Amino acid sequence: MDSITNIINKQRAFFKSQQTKDVAFRLQLLKSLKTEIESNEQAIFDALNKDFKKSEFESYLSELGLVLSELNLVIKNLKKWTKPKRVKSSLLTFPSKDYIYKSPYGNTLIIAPWNYPFLLAMEPLIMSFAAGNTIVLKPSELTPNTSRLVTQIISNVFPEAVAICIEGDAEVAKQLLNKKWDFIFFTGSTKVGKRVAQAAASTLTPVVLELGGKSPCIIDESVNLKLIARRLVWGKFLNGGQTCIAPDYVLVKSNIKKHLIEALKAEIVKRYTSTPIQSPDFPRIIDKKNTQRLSNLISGLNVPFGGDINLEETYISPTLIDNPPLHHPLMREEIFGPILPIIAFDNEQDIEKIIWSLDTPLALYVFSTNQVFVESILSKFSFGGGVINDLLIHFGNQRLPFGGVGHSGMGKYHGKYGFDTFSHDKSIIKRGISTDPSVRYAPYAGKLNHLKKIFKWLG
Repeated sequence: MDSITNIINKQRAFFKSQQTKDVAFRLQLLKSLKTEIESNEQAIFDALNKDFKKSEFESYLSELGLVLSELNLVIKNLKKWTKPKRVKSSLLTFPSKDYIYKSPYGNTLIIAPWNYPFLLAMEPLIMSFAAGNTIVLKPSELTPNTSRLVTQIISNVFPEAVAICIEGDAEVAKQLLNKKWDFIFFTGSTKVGKRVAQAAASTLTPVVLELGGKSPCIIDESVNLKLIARRLVWGKFLNGGQTCIAPDYVLVKSNIKKHLIEALKAEIVKRYTSTPIQSPDFPRIIDKKNTQRLSNLISGLNVPFGGDINLEETYISPTLIDNPPLHHPLMREEIFGPILPIIAFDNEQDIEKIIWSLDTPLALYVFSTNQVFVESILSKFSFGGGVINDLLIHFGNQRLPFGGVGHSGMGKYHGKYGFDTFSHDKSIIKRGISTDPSVRYAPYAGKLNHLKKIFKWLG
């Protein structure tokens, strides 16, 4: 492989050749990418299983299926998305025809995380290329099997001057961030996101940060606990709890907390058996370092269920924590694992005290049939996105933008929002030369009242 500098120079030269702006060229490679991914379905399943024992069902549901769906959407709509959009002209620009042109940024850097190593590498790559950019993708070193396969798929489809995968550790990511890019897309922790933003700021590079945070799940007494337990166990323990929009902790009305814990216990056993380590459907923690981190987080706390740890197997069982102290590290940092703190509340002031003491979350969930309560929560708190009476599913609707706010990130993508994110909206006005109103030209004497009328009519 060429040096990073040579790769960037090669991609810059290719971008300037204007070939990526050819929609037919983009569609050809996107269709080839779809064919390549479909032909590697079993290899993708195997890689994800080797990296953290992810089942084929979860791999398709949360990674492969979403990637193919995104490709289908882009292939179907790209010609329409790339057409200049006519907008209404203004009296200030009359006579004119006004347009918004979709323009690619140029050379983009995408840094992907380890928790959904196929989805969160491929989806931004698809949208960046669909918008006409060239791409350098840095996959996670913590999922070597999936990253290796992603590299192979990309190299089989794209010329290096269009898209390339550069594998490596944090030092490689640092080297990449030290280069000048036209756009940076990062998915990962808030801590690393700050470094990415700092590096981007030094060259005034636009950046999207898809981060995380402590996403609350609020449950009142109006709900069916059996149904809630089923949805909560699915949403929390999918991918072994290693999901940026997983519920990080539960706030439950105090008079039903005990009943919720019992319902969750029964549901965990039903889904993963009494020995989840033997279940083919329960993934592992990504590595020993994160397993030890999670083990430290629950040490000394009240564990009414779970808490089984096998460091060599990088395994932590689905674990419930009853009323951890709010100052405890478990409640001050994103958990990112199969550990669910359950905290009681009596009124909305209790909820406010907890949520407002933490940074803005990526997601928020409410289980309630009380519409007044639901709307109060939705309007009161700031968060990236959420669901009422379910979990995670807003991620699966391509018509909804996905992204954080504040400490949980900036920018958005998914569906056309992803194409728009990787495109610059170029404003263009086209004027003729046959008509040229004289009001804007000096001398201005006697024209001010006429100008005021024009501004009054604007809007």
